[in-house]
Amino acid sequence: MDFSSLRSLITRYCTGEESWVDSRTVYIGNKVPPPGTEAYILQRFPDNRIVSSKYTFWNFIPKNLFEQFRRIANFYFLIIFLVQLIIDTPTSPMTSGLPLFFVITVTAIKQGYEDWIRHKADNAVNQCPVHVIQRGKVERKQSQKLQVGDIVQVKENETFPCDLILLSTSREDGTCFVTTASLDGESSHKTYYAVQDTKAFNTAEEVETLHATIECEQPQPDLYKFVGRINIYLDRNEPIARPLGSENLLLRGATLKNTEYIHAVAIYTGMETKMALNYQSKSQKRSAVEKSMNAYLIVYLCILISKALINTVLKYVWQANPNRDEPWYNQKTETERQRHVLIRAFTDFLAFMVLFNYIIPVSMYVTVEMQKFLGSYFILWDDDMFDEELGERPLVNTSDLNEELGQVEYVFTDKTGTLTENNMELRECCVDGHVYVPHAICNGQILPGAAEMDMIDSSPGIDGKEREELFFRALCLCHTVQVKEEETVDGIKRGIHQGKSTSFYISSSPDEVALVEGMKRLGFTYLRLKDSHMEILNREEEMERFELLEVLNFDSVRRRMSVIVRSSSGEYYLFCKGADSSIFPRVVSGKVEQVRARVEHNAVEGLRTLCVAYKKLTHEEYEQTCHLLSSAKLCLHECDKKLAEAYDVIEKDFILLGATAVEDRLQDKAADTIESLHKAGMKVWVLTGDKMETAAATCYASRLFHRNTQILELTTKRTEEQSLHDVLFDLSRTVLRQHGSMTRDIFSGLSGDYQDYGLIIDGATLSAVLKPTRDVTSNGGNYKEIFLEICRNCSAVLCCRMAPLQKAQIVKLIKASKEHPITLAIGDGANDVSMILEAHVGIGIMGKEGRQAARNSDYAITKFKHLKKMLLVHGHYYYIRIAELVQYFFYKNVCFIFPQFLYQFFCGFSQQPLYDTAYLTLYNISFTSLPILLYSLMEQHINMDILKRDPSLYRDIAKNSLLRWPTFIYWTLLGVFNAVVFFFGAVFLFDNTTFTSNGQLMATNTQMMFGNWTFGTLVFTVLVFTVTLKLALDTHYWTWINHFVIWGSLLFYVIFSLLWGGIIWPFLNYQRMYYVFMQMLSSGPAWLSIILLIIVCLLPDVVKKVLCRALWPTTTERIQRMRAGKIFERVETNVHDSLLDGVQNITEA
Repeated sequence: MDFSSLRSLITRYCTGEESWVDSRTVYIGNKVPPPGTEAYILQRFPDNRIVSSKYTFWNFIPKNLFEQFRRIANFYFLIIFLVQLIIDTPTSPMTSGLPLFFVITVTAIKQGYEDWIRHKADNAVNQCPVHVIQRGKVERKQSQKLQVGDIVQVKENETFPCDLILLSTSREDGTCFVTTASLDGESSHKTYYAVQDTKAFNTAEEVETLHATIECEQPQPDLYKFVGRINIYLDRNEPIARPLGSENLLLRGATLKNTEYIHAVAIYTGMETKMALNYQSKSQKRSAVEKSMNAYLIVYLCILISKALINTVLKYVWQANPNRDEPWYNQKTETERQRHVLIRAFTDFLAFMVLFNYIIPVSMYVTVEMQKFLGSYFILWDDDMFDEELGERPLVNTSDLNEELGQVEYVFTDKTGTLTENNMELRECCVDGHVYVPHAICNGQILPGAAEMDMIDSSPGIDGKEREELFFRALCLCHTVQVKEEETVDGIKRGIHQGKSTSFYISSSPDEVALVEGMKRLGFTYLRLKDSHMEILNREEEMERFELLEVLNFDSVRRRMSVIVRSSSGEYYLFCKGADSSIFPRVVSGKVEQVRARVEHNAVEGLRTLCVAYKKLTHEEYEQTCHLLSSAKLCLHECDKKLAEAYDVIEKDFILLGATAVEDRLQDKAADTIESLHKAGMKVWVLTGDKMETAAATCYASRLFHRNTQILELTTKRTEEQSLHDVLFDLSRTVLRQHGSMTRDIFSGLSGDYQDYGLIIDGATLSAVLKPTRDVTSNGGNYKEIFLEICRNCSAVLCCRMAPLQKAQIVKLIKASKEHPITLAIGDGANDVSMILEAHVGIGIMGKEGRQAARNSDYAITKFKHLKKMLLVHGHYYYIRIAELVQYFFYKNVCFIFPQFLYQFFCGFSQQPLYDTAYLTLYNISFTSLPILLYSLMEQHINMDILKRDPSLYRDIAKNSLLRWPTFIYWTLLGVFNAVVFFFGAVFLFDNTTFTSNGQLMATNTQMMFGNWTFGTLVFTVLVFTVTLKLALDTHYWTWINHFVIWGSLLFYVIFSLLWGGIIWPFLNYQRMYYVFMQMLSSGPAWLSIILLIIVCLLPDVVKKVLCRALWPTTTERIQRMRAGKIFERVETNVHDSLLDGVQNITEA
C-alpha cells in the first residue's frame, strides 16, 4: 500500500481542500519530522485544563444577573421599581427596590460560593504535577500546561492526565495494566499494549530520539473506539506505519496498575478528551416547585393587571360626572389637568399597578432562598448519613433542588461501586452434582475460620476423583489472569497465606480472580504463565505444566471463552467456561440435569453462574482448529464475523464437568434501599458499562429483578436474529397484552396473575433505537415511542454496555417523555457525570473511583443506602415544607391586598392606600415572615421513623400533589374570603357614625373615632392575627421555638403599633397614625369584633379539614390520626393511674 498517497490525502483534508476534516496529525515530542518527509502542518489544540465551574471572575455579574432576571418575579419587581422611579406613585420606590436588591444579592452570594467550591476542585486537578520528557530529561509541569504531542511519563498508581498513545512500558512485553473504574465502572485490570516498534524506548534519552507522527481521528466521545496510525521515521525517508486501535489508547481518568512506569504521547487534551466529551454542559436546574411558583406568579400578574385595569376604567367612569372630578386638594397643576386623557389613564394604570403590586410577594423569594440554604444543613448534620469508615458527611453542592428530592419518579443508578462493592467471592462449585463450598475467599483475602473446605452432599468416590481434578484444572487454565509477585497493592495485603509474602492475581474480570483464588483454596494453585506455559500446583504439591496454544476470548454474543492447551504428556485439551445458556446446547455428555438444577438454584439466589466443559482433541483435530483460526484472523474483511464462525465450529461436542457460583457483594442495605424505592412508587433503572450477565446477576441480588420477573432482552444478539423493528414490536405486544389483563385484574380484584416484566438493553441496540429513521412507512415507525411504551410497562430496566453519553441520553429520553417525570441519577465515577448533570437531581457517591461524580453532582453521599433516607425522609420533609411556604405566601398576600382593592370603591378610585406605609413595608418583612420561615425549616407532619418504615407515604406527595391547580385555587379563594370578611366586617363596625362634641366622627357601634387610618388599622390587625393563627393551625410539630416565633410575632406587631402610634416621631413629616392603635384597643366592642372576625375567617378551613380527614383521608392523615389516638390513650392511662393513686392515698390516710 502506498502510505505517502494516504498521507497526502489526509493532508489535503486537514488543509481544507475537502469539505470536511476528520483527522489530526500529532508530532510526537512536538518535533518537526525530518526534512523532505512530509509537509509540516501547524495545528492548534486546546490546553489540558478541565472546567466544571459555571462562572468566571469576568462573567459572574452579567451571567448571574441574566439568570436571576429570567425569574418572572425578579423581572416584574425590576419593572415596578423603574415605574416608581419614573412616575408619581402612592408608595415609595424603596418599598420595591430594597427587597429586590436583597434577593438578588443573597442569591448571587450563594451561587457564587457554590461555584467557588467548583473552581477550587478544578484547580486541584489542573495544577496536579505531571512528568514530561523534554530535551532528554524528565521535568515536572502542571497538568493544565500539558500540550498535544508532549511525551508523558506516568508511574504506578498515577492517573493519566489526558488521552495518551502508549509508546513503551517498564515491562519487557510492552504491556501495562490499567483500571478504568472512573470511566466505565469496571475496577478490574485491563491490559493495554505499546506500539511494537517503540516499546524498546524505555529511558528518557531513548524516547527523546524518537521521530514519529500520529494520524488519528478527531476527538469523539465513544470510549471504546479509536482509529489511527503512527508513522515512525528511522534512517530511511519512508516511515514505518503501524495501525493504532483502542488497545493502544490510555484514557484520561484511568489509573496505571502493576506497571512501574510508562511513556506515552498526548493526543487529546483538556475538554477534547473522551471523558470530557462525555460530560454534559452545566445548566441551571430548576425544580418543579419553582416552575409552579412561576406559573402562579403569571396568574397573579394577570389578576394584578385586571385589578389595575378595572380600577382605572371605573375611575374615569366615576369622574365622568362633573361633580366627581379631581378634587382641588389633590393639588394637580393645570399642565397635569390638560394632559391627554390616554396619558393620564396610562399613568393612573401604572399607579394602580404599584398600589396593588404587593400581591406578588417578593419576600417569598427571599424566604425560599433562606429556607433552601438553611434547610440543606439538616442533610449535612444527619448523623445517620455519616460514614465512619471514610470520616465523611454528605455534601450539598446546590441547595436549589432540596424539594425535588421529594418528587423523584425515576432513579437511574450505576452498578459497579454504587450498588456493589465490586468484591467477588466464590460461593460454591458443583462437579457432577457434588457441591464444594470454599469459605470466605474474597479477592485473595482469607477470613478467619476458613481452615478446611466444606463438602456438601456425598463424596464423589474414587471414580469421580479424576473428573473433580479435571474440573479444578480447567478453572486453573481457562482464564486470562495475571500473577503479581508482591505482597501488597494499593496498601492492601493480597497474599493467600498469612504472614508470607506471596503472589496475588489480577485480571480484566474479577470473576476470574475469584475462581482462580477459589481453586487455590481447594488445592489447585495457578502459579504463572511463563514462556507460553501455564504452571499449576496440584494437591500433592507437584507442579504441572500446560502449553497454552490458543485463547478463544470471551465476547458478549458467545458468552463463553475457551483455551486450547497441551499437557506434558502430549494430550490436547479444549477447556471452555461460559453462561449456562451457551454451554448446555453444546454438551453431548455429562450429568447435565444435576448441574442444571444447581445452576438454576444459584441463579435464583442472585449468584453469577458459569458452566465448565471440555473435550480432548487429537493432533489432527488440533491442526484443523489452528488452520481455521489462522484463516479467520488473517481475513481483513469481516474479521469478527469470520472468527465468530470459527469459534462456533470449534466449540461443540463438549463433556460437561460442572458449574461455579460467584457472588458480587452488594453494598450494605442496597437491596433494602431499592425495595423501599419501589414501594415509594419510583422506577429504578440500572445503567452500567458492565457486561450483561454480570449486571443481570447484580439486579437479581439487589431485588431489582425478582424470581417471577420475566426478562425481556433487547440486545445485539437478538437483533442479529431478528430485525430491530420486529423485536420492538414483539416486545411491545407482549407487555401491552399483559398491561390490558392487568387493568382488568385490578378492576375485578384478581391481580394475582399479574406478570412482572424486566427489560435488558445494551448500548449498541440503544443507539439503533435512538437513531432517527428516514423510513416513514408503516414498517419504520417511531422506535423511541415504542421503546418508551415497553419501558413504562416494565417494573425495572437494565441498560448494560452503556457509554457515558448514552447514560445521559437515556435520562434525557425519559425526561422528555409525555409524562415529564422527575428523574434522579446516582453514580460514583467520572463515567456517571453526564447522567448526573442531565437528571433533575444528580447524586454522587464519594467512593473508590475518585471524586469527579461528587464534584459535579447536586448532592454527594458516601453509600447507596443513604439514598433511602435522603429521599423518603429529607425529600419528603423538604417538599411538604416548601409547598406550604409557597401556598401560604400567596394566601397571605391575597388577604393583604384584596381589601386594598375593595377600598378603592369607597374612596373614589383615588389610589388612596388603606394601610399606613410602615405596615405596607413591614407586613412581609417582619410581621408574617419569621413564622413561615421557621415552619418551612422545622415542620414534621409525620415522625421520620414512620417515613422510613412506610415508603408508600412518599406516594402522597408524588407528582407535585400539594402544588396542583385545585389546591392553589383553594388557597386563593380562602384568601379572598378572608379579605372580604376583614373588610366588610370592619365596614359593619363603622356603619353608624356620629359627631362628637369636639367635631370628631365617632362609630356608635364601637365608640371608636372613625377615619381612614383607624379603619385600615382595624383591618390590618385582623389580617395579621388571622394569617398567623392559620399557620399555627397547620403546624403539627410544636417546639419551644415555634411557640416563641408565632406568639412573639403577634406580640411584636402589637408593641410596634403601640410605639409607632404612641410617639410623635420627629423625622416624619406626617403624624397620621398618632394615637390610632391605642384608641382602637381602648374600645371593648373592637376587641370582641376582632376575635369574632378571626374565628369567622378560620372556621371554614377548619371545617374543610375535619370533613376531608373524616371522609377522604390520605395515608398520611390516617397515620397522623392513629398516632394522635395512641398519644390520647397514653395520656388517658396516665391520668387514670394518677387518679387511682390519689384515691388509694386518700383511703390509706
